[in-house]
Amino acid sequence: MGLCLPCLGDRPPASPDLEERRLKLAEAAERRQRESSTRGILNVHSVEAKKRKKEQMEKQMSARNSSQGGLRWTVS
Repeated sequence: MGLCLPCLGDRPPASPDLEERRLKLAEAAERRQRESSTRGILNVHSVEAKKRKKEQMEKQMSARNSSQGGLRWTVS
């Protein structure tokens, strides 16, 4: 009956330092976030283009509304 123990001369591999570990965890989190944001979307570029166009239209509408001065009151 033998035991499965490492040889006494072999040392276990050193664990990565804390900064390297944080970097890998951050990269993995960013990758998961990118993957989850595009899940179910076939054409990501068209969705992004539509989103930018919508934001641009909203910006133009807000600029147009602020330059008109808001509501008008008429007294008869």
